[in-house]
Amino acid sequence: MHPRPDDASTRPVVVVLCDGERPPAERLAPLESRVDLRYVGPAELPVALPDARALLHWSAPAGTLEAAWSRATRLQWVHYTYAGVDGLLFDALRDSDVVLTNARGAFDRPMAEYVLAAILAHAKQLHLTYDLQRARTWERRDTTTVVGSTVLVVGTGSIGRETARLLRAVGMAVRGAGRTARDADPDFDRVVASSELADHVGWADHVVLLAPLTEATRDLVDEEVIARMKPTAHLVSAGRGLSVDEDALVAALEGGRLAGATLDVFRTEPLPSEHPLWTTPGVVVSPHMSGDVVGDEHTLARQFADNAQRWLAGEPFRNVVDKQLGFAAPEGP
Repeated sequence: MHPRPDDASTRPVVVVLCDGERPPAERLAPLESRVDLRYVGPAELPVALPDARALLHWSAPAGTLEAAWSRATRLQWVHYTYAGVDGLLFDALRDSDVVLTNARGAFDRPMAEYVLAAILAHAKQLHLTYDLQRARTWERRDTTTVVGSTVLVVGTGSIGRETARLLRAVGMAVRGAGRTARDADPDFDRVVASSELADHVGWADHVVLLAPLTEATRDLVDEEVIARMKPTAHLVSAGRGLSVDEDALVAALEGGRLAGATLDVFRTEPLPSEHPLWTTPGVVVSPHMSGDVVGDEHTLARQFADNAQRWLAGEPFRNVVDKQLGFAAPEGP
């Protein structure tokens, strides 16, 4: 579907929903002569929506658009500045003809670098080194090399593929886990079915979670999967917190049945101060920041501006989300 504004005599209204900081003005400036940009906060959205043909969902609390949806009578397109769309999708949007696009690709390299950093920090015991430094303790010890180590990347979208390429570049053996098993994949060598994850995690020294949240990935890493990981294995979770059984993970780490976990996403965010993961041995906690880098607001705004130009010209959008599956499918052949 390639909708375009149906009235060429007036500039179409594009609502920019931002709870606080706005997108960089210079990135949207090329659109100002062609569309009527209206910046609104969450409280103003219901008033602005009836005129809107397009919505840039820059930032707002979950549920903001859903609460005002009945007012979106002319809306054709919503652009969401996140890769995962589970925080935005609701039944009425899913069932509508409104096109949804996302920020697929914007976070690929930053998140791949985060995963590499997490694996290197674990292998080289950098977090323990820092703890020993703070205690003024000189304790020499052997660390492990990442060359030849095995990594199972759960999630074979653009983020997973960039991660696989980066890990392979430093000498790791990488496989993927996705919706469909296949051999001879250019980035993963082999892809196993994520529905059979328990049968394959025992191969990996590092299990990396980068899948979007769908019904198939909710609670994917459960007690059985964790129990079948190597006792020396390291879990990196940077996809969605609801994919992991945190109670089972804590029990495995406390029982010495898992070596460590680097966690960027959680079932409840912010992570409650009383949650045991803060103090569980071997756990590194980061506040859902694996894709955040300096200047990423310019990348996100450029993505929207490019798609807006396509919309105005009646050309195909980039990063169209399959609203039933819950993610943007790869483009091209």
